Amino acid sequence: MAKIRIENVVASTSLGDELDLQAIALALDGAEYEPEQFPGLIYRLKEPKTAILLFRSGKVVCTGAKSMAEVEESIHKVAQQIRKAGQKVNTRPRIEVQNIVASSDLESEINLNAIAVTLGLERVEYEPEQFPGLVCRIDEPRVVVLLFGSGKLVCTGARKPTDVEVAVQKITKELQGAGLLR
Repeated sequence: MAKIRIENVVASTSLGDELDLQAIALALDGAEYEPEQFPGLIYRLKEPKTAILLFRSGKVVCTGAKSMAEVEESIHKVAQQIRKAGQKVNTRPRIEVQNIVASSDLESEINLNAIAVTLGLERVEYEPEQFPGLVCRIDEPRVVVLLFGSGKLVCTGARKPTDVEVAVQKITKELQGAGLLR
């Protein structure tokens, strides 16, 4: 099976009912908070290399992680720092994955025109003048796969790593079955 690399895990949670973003901005070194530009506070962690978005409602979004473990570590670190700054936060927030973006390589060049015709217009978008990749929607798991002529692909919309694996297996089998992939 093709090697799959998770590029980004986006997850969300809630740390409580309300956060004082002004106080948190002062407590977290390097935090960016400009409510006129964006309603949330942006805090970038160096390790793991992620960005945490905090909102007044207590909602938190973590982006840039390469795994669920990195998401959990990032949210835990920030929650601890906020607690140390004197704010009451949920110590065991329920984290929910919103999107996983992953890449893979079919290890063979592919003919996107032939694939567009074979897979059918109801699940494929291919406009090479607009974008060099072919957009293919898969129903189960519900993800979008971007295929490129080089054989490289990007999968987005997955909620768990196994969704990516299943999608890559499906698209590989489908292309092989149609004689479009060696």
